Amino acid sequence: MVTGFDLLKEQINIANGLKLPRWLRKFRLRGHSIECRINAEDPYKNFQPSPGKITAFHAPGGPGTRMDTHVYAGYEIPSNYDSLLGKLITHGKDREEAIARMERALDETIIEGVATSIPFHKAIIKDPAFRAGDFHIDFLNDFKF
Repeated sequence: MVTGFDLLKEQINIANGLKLPRWLRKFRLRGHSIECRINAEDPYKNFQPSPGKITAFHAPGGPGTRMDTHVYAGYEIPSNYDSLLGKLITHGKDREEAIARMERALDETIIEGVATSIPFHKAIIKDPAFRAGDFHIDFLNDFKF
């Protein structure tokens, strides 16, 4: 979201022998982006997998908000599969706007029937150290949820 183009597509094209497009050499990063990986895991039970049926689903929307997902109401999450339900991504002109949009997007996201990592992401987004950008490699080890 900070590049304005599909970076993965361009990487695949280059890996397939295509030349780097001229316009790509001059692009500039724009704004700030945050991604939350929404998993079918229970953060209150040490992120134990949460298989089952999604009984209600609503993806967030609005400016600078995108959710890449494959799930829907009625989707059955198998117990022996990757717990990733989707990637929630927000973009803003700066870090503060991206955080505000993520906070709103997490509040708007509805996934019922299974436990998800959404409460954990909400707690991180509200954390003063995270908001201030004052975190380090051990941030999650020290994080009180």
